[in-house]
Amino acid sequence: MSSTTISRRGFITGTGSVVVGFSLAATLAEVAHAAPKAGGTMQADSWLVVSGATPGGTGTLVTVYAGKVELGTGIQTALSQIVAEELNVTMDQVAYVQGDTDLTPGSTGYTAGSKSVQNDGPSMRRAAATAMQGLLALAAAQFGVGLSQLRAHRGRIGIGQTDTGGKTYGDLIAGQNLVLASSAGVAVKSPASYTVVGQPVPRVDLPEKVRAKFRYVSDLTLPGMVYARVVRPSGRNAKFSAWGADGALGAIPGFLGKYQAGNFVFVVGETEFAAISAQTVLSRGPGAVVWAAGAPLIAQASLPAALQSVANIYASDREVNLGNVDTALAQPGVATASASYFTPFYMHASMGASAAMADFSAGKLTVWSGTQGPYPLRSAIAVMLGLPEASVHVIYTEASGCYGHNGADDVAAEAALIARTIGKPVRLQWTRAEEHGWEPLSSAMVHNMRGGVIGATVQAWEHTLYSATHNSRPGAGGSSGNLLPTQALGNLPADAPALGANTTTRNAPVTYNFTNNRLNRNFVKSFNLVAGTRKAAAPLTWVLPRTTALRSLGGFSNTFANESFMDELAKKANADPVAFRLAHMSDPRAVAVLTAVAGQAGWGGALAGAPVGWARGRGVAYMRYETVEAYVACVVEVLVNTTTGAVKVTRVVVAHDCGLIINPDGLRNQIEGNVIQGISRTLKEEVRYAGDRVTTLGWQDNPTFFLTGYPVINFDEVPSIEVVLIDRPNEVAWGAGEPAIGCLGGAIGNAVANATGRRVRTLPMTPATVLAAPAA
Repeated sequence: MSSTTISRRGFITGTGSVVVGFSLAATLAEVAHAAPKAGGTMQADSWLVVSGATPGGTGTLVTVYAGKVELGTGIQTALSQIVAEELNVTMDQVAYVQGDTDLTPGSTGYTAGSKSVQNDGPSMRRAAATAMQGLLALAAAQFGVGLSQLRAHRGRIGIGQTDTGGKTYGDLIAGQNLVLASSAGVAVKSPASYTVVGQPVPRVDLPEKVRAKFRYVSDLTLPGMVYARVVRPSGRNAKFSAWGADGALGAIPGFLGKYQAGNFVFVVGETEFAAISAQTVLSRGPGAVVWAAGAPLIAQASLPAALQSVANIYASDREVNLGNVDTALAQPGVATASASYFTPFYMHASMGASAAMADFSAGKLTVWSGTQGPYPLRSAIAVMLGLPEASVHVIYTEASGCYGHNGADDVAAEAALIARTIGKPVRLQWTRAEEHGWEPLSSAMVHNMRGGVIGATVQAWEHTLYSATHNSRPGAGGSSGNLLPTQALGNLPADAPALGANTTTRNAPVTYNFTNNRLNRNFVKSFNLVAGTRKAAAPLTWVLPRTTALRSLGGFSNTFANESFMDELAKKANADPVAFRLAHMSDPRAVAVLTAVAGQAGWGGALAGAPVGWARGRGVAYMRYETVEAYVACVVEVLVNTTTGAVKVTRVVVAHDCGLIINPDGLRNQIEGNVIQGISRTLKEEVRYAGDRVTTLGWQDNPTFFLTGYPVINFDEVPSIEVVLIDRPNEVAWGAGEPAIGCLGGAIGNAVANATGRRVRTLPMTPATVLAAPAA
């Protein structure tokens, strides 16, 4: 074995370690015959390190270097369980280093799309198993016995059935520094022997949060730090015109200065109060910045028609085209149906507004951010500032949780730009109004459905959808233009996306067995384009609010339309909605999940009576996430006020099959969160805008300031939630952060139709919308 000086991490100085990476390094045979020797070192980009001691000085410390970050979803716990299982250590012997572009092993993409467990979990399992094999080889050589005689337990390896008289992993490693290459063929544990994976291990990140000791990005401080605030334009298309009279700024204690480049205007203060006061002066009142008004967005009242207008559609095709839908619908005896569904713009509405910190010194920019993609953010900031990527260091620091692309990247880029401009470490905090008004949104969507049945069989199915993009995350090259400050400096966003599956059209294709099946997709522009291209026209002019990824992307809206229309066809066929779905399924796991939810919910049995003035109903929905991953079915019970139209969700039952379950408690948490957010989006949430500015800048309406609220579900509106977990330990583990939410809109709509005989095809299902809905 050769040796080299390790410089990237300080983790193998002083004590020995085993480093597992993905480049060819020491073989297990070499490890077995390696003589303990201080100073011998090898290095490779690594997922994990096994070192000689815990921070307390005893036992073993396994450090996981993860590209996936803890967003409050429990991913740190789940991935640590996978490593602990293969390495035969306890959870408190595992440390987790995450989202640090100077430490973690290169970009593994975003922590998004329910992909963390299924994408990074296998790599970590192989790395841990490789390290375990290396440690066993060391033990076999040092004990002079065969591998079959060794047992590993709690970070020790011994002979026989116990670890009595054995050695700690640190003792085995001694002063060596070994690098192993993980391989796809390494032996991993059988699920039958699992003792950590599959168990409801408590979340490792929660104790400090519950005790209010956890430090979020908004809690950090740096020596010599100043505070900044951004002065926002009057609208999406407004342009900086002039400074206002700023005599009031001089009277603010601690005010340090105002700055402007293009449409990017910010102020700096010695204190947060100074920065807030200066932002207020320049945002409204006699000292306000003068903005030249820009073109208005498409009027919100005309959204359904505008989304379908050829003037706004830049790309169209058929993603699915099986059989001949038109011929099938024209057959004699076919009972046909058609319907149009609409969902509004949604916001992430994180409970804590976005914040970030940045420091530019000695040619190195360090950014602390709650981003879901530290490496893509690093690339985008480097492009924005004209810096080499190696000069930008992004450190993931947990912020307000988010399922999707909220303001975390934008505020981080703004902080980076400010730190580079003023040459001081800076903390930048958005306000609630900035968060609501400037974060990227989830696009409004229109779905036109056609179908026909003969008896209880679907003869034809057609889904035509219209939507702006559901993914405008920042990254390298042109996608750096997706950052808010980059656009404020006068740069154009990335090209409007080409036609592609699984973002806008996520779960638009159905997995039911339809002989004649067509999916038409129409991509709508968010900003004016150069004629005949997908390139933004200069100057940048928005026609719709900026949109991006929100939990399940297009899947929530697409499944609302699909599962609502599936019920409409079931009624046309005079069939039970569950039986109707089962008749169009052949996948046994799909059948199992729908059968399980129906059984738990008591489908087919009588519902309890409704209070006076209320009607009670029950609805079902099913989907397979992205058509190839987790299976989910849900049954929802509702009460609908027959006078006001108010809807109360009283019970939700979910059956969920995501293959191997890593942590059943964490999985239930994820499913329950999906249910709660799904109810909220179905019944309450809608972004409102006027002119070229979002007006839902708070949680409640405020007529004094002409603001509309963005209401979300309250604690006292959360229903009974029952979860049926279908564990398949010998199957691949899929993610669970997004699948279940897709079922809620359709199931609630179907329950309302069952209760009232009215079919609500527009979200949110406000009381007025319910009362105005046509007969089902």
